[in-house]
Amino acid sequence: MSESTAVPTHCPYCSLQCGMSLRPTGVPELPAEVVDRTDFPVNRGALCGKGRTAPAVLSSRVRLTEPLVRCPDTGALAPASWEEALAAVADGLRRTRADHGPDAVGVFGGGGLTNEKAYTLGKFARLVLGTSQIDYNGRFCMSSAAAAHGRAFGLDRGLPFPLEDIPRTGCVVLVGSNLAETMPPALRYLTELKENGGRLIVVDPRRTRTAEQADLHLAPRPGTDLALALGMLHLVVAEGRVDEEFVRERTAGWEEARAGAMSHWPEQVERITGVSVPKLREAVAMFADADNAMVLTARGPEQQSKGTDTVGAWINLCLATGNAGRPLSGYGCLTGQGNGQGGREHGQKADQLPGYRKLDDPAARAHVAGVWGVEPESLPGPGRSAYELLDALGGDVRALLLMGSNPVVSAPHAAHVEGRLRSLDFLAVADVVLSETAALADVVLPVTQWAEETGTMTNLEGRVLLRRRALTPPAGIRTDLEVLHALAALLGWEKGFPTDPEEVFDELRRASAGGPADYAGISYRRIEEEQGVFWPCPEPEHAGTPRLFLDRFATPDGRARFVPVVHRPAAEETDADYPVLLTTGRVVSQYQSGAQTRRVAELNAAAPGPFVELHPRAAERLGVTEGERIAVVSRRGRAVAPARITTAIRPDTVFMPFHWAGEGRANTLVNPALDPVSRMPEFKVCAVRLERL
Repeated sequence: MSESTAVPTHCPYCSLQCGMSLRPTGVPELPAEVVDRTDFPVNRGALCGKGRTAPAVLSSRVRLTEPLVRCPDTGALAPASWEEALAAVADGLRRTRADHGPDAVGVFGGGGLTNEKAYTLGKFARLVLGTSQIDYNGRFCMSSAAAAHGRAFGLDRGLPFPLEDIPRTGCVVLVGSNLAETMPPALRYLTELKENGGRLIVVDPRRTRTAEQADLHLAPRPGTDLALALGMLHLVVAEGRVDEEFVRERTAGWEEARAGAMSHWPEQVERITGVSVPKLREAVAMFADADNAMVLTARGPEQQSKGTDTVGAWINLCLATGNAGRPLSGYGCLTGQGNGQGGREHGQKADQLPGYRKLDDPAARAHVAGVWGVEPESLPGPGRSAYELLDALGGDVRALLLMGSNPVVSAPHAAHVEGRLRSLDFLAVADVVLSETAALADVVLPVTQWAEETGTMTNLEGRVLLRRRALTPPAGIRTDLEVLHALAALLGWEKGFPTDPEEVFDELRRASAGGPADYAGISYRRIEEEQGVFWPCPEPEHAGTPRLFLDRFATPDGRARFVPVVHRPAAEETDADYPVLLTTGRVVSQYQSGAQTRRVAELNAAAPGPFVELHPRAAERLGVTEGERIAVVSRRGRAVAPARITTAIRPDTVFMPFHWAGEGRANTLVNPALDPVSRMPEFKVCAVRLERL
């Protein structure tokens, strides 16, 4: 298999955006095969099973191949022409807008859309539809980390340093991440860290495959990560480990943050978290004694009703020890979705315009309106966050255009969200497969996949990448850009919605120019030549910015901000009726809502369905054995799945993966309580009871 005959591109799944090449096969059942691409620095040729099997979803046996329109007589989805389907979508959106006003029309995007598609979707919502009601599923990914990043540093980029820096630091605290299963090619960075003499601390209520690699594993009770971080900062102060010079020269707000931490003494933190004081002290010594150190968080601490404050507490720990704004140190967030970073930078988020500009900032509105050729006052204001938008369906929001998301499986309180989707006057879905959400739609539009279109993605490092078209899509399939172009024309906008992705990207560059996420100096040519370009990159001669904050933070005075925080309980604690805590997550062979990976035979063989992971003591109390089906019940619903009994989880906690629909749908159970700042739902902790069937 010759690499020279293949097209270099990137994996369609997680935010690593691993480099791969695709070679067409000419076989409809498997139109392409993956060829190792060893030149891309993020993964150096390594791929997980999801990446290696990604071409399987290109098969016409798996994907949508023609538009579907719901028949008014039978109520079933039936094949239709593109003209009929697009006319039905335009009519549904137009009619709703005319009858109920522009904000009765909602738009819901996805963290897997390219930058070009995310940008165009936001522009379409605000110009063509005139609605403020747009958000995307990335709100469920790292919005809490983004909010904390902005509060502390003045700028949000998942990692403010490249992945290559991780093995060269002295200590990494990995909080709520199971890299070995969620991003397997990234595990080598932690392996190399240890080979170089660095130390690894993993914070997770489960002893995962990643935690097995740790020098120290801390297993706090779900929902108590904030107390854990505050307890560590308390010990940093009490043991005289504060970097006083760094705090004095490069930060503000220390005294208030210090006071908050000092009210969380170690014995109190042990009672809250279940992590012993000796282990707390050991963790502090590992972290503070290292010449350089990093804290990396993922969904564990972020998907909580206090996720922004929790991330802020870990940032405070970095700032107090001088581990920020200098080489091989800092706080970073491990973004989840493929374009979770770029997807929120360019306008499909409820409160943002392209370039990470704020929608309520008059200067930002004027700049973007100038690029779009409209008056600033014509742009709607901020809208509802993702869950709040889904919760409003069938009420204030009567029609929805949804692209690249499957909230029937992925949203919190999923049965309720499914009911809200069913209550809509009109639902249109653009997707590559007939997901559980698409199956509810009035119109389903089949769109191209990653291998059949060109576009940019921004990975977790802030590296803007180019995914190249390697295959011609099947006849009858259109790109999302073509869909939005056609709908805009039907709704009266003949211009302003090009279908060529490079033309869209050039407009995005102008719209982002001067903003926090400045792409103005990035071009397709540069991305190809340089293996990606790190934003901000304000002009073509600029080298890009792999490492942020080395000279100053992105605040008005250049100082990082300590934010005072204190621990508070989860929105829902255990009681006599619901005595167990549920936490959720992923498994290595499935991805997100499983809409694509559940259609790959090899991945289904490895992970065929949901399960409930519980401790032997919990299994004994319930009287269940390995593989026996049990029910998990919360205040919102019930899920049923086989028991998986292991000592790798706390006795007071159960775990369910969230990739499946049906009776094993974990997100039926979870609490939609929202973080007051980020509007992130509390996926990672809720009270449940177990029932033997």
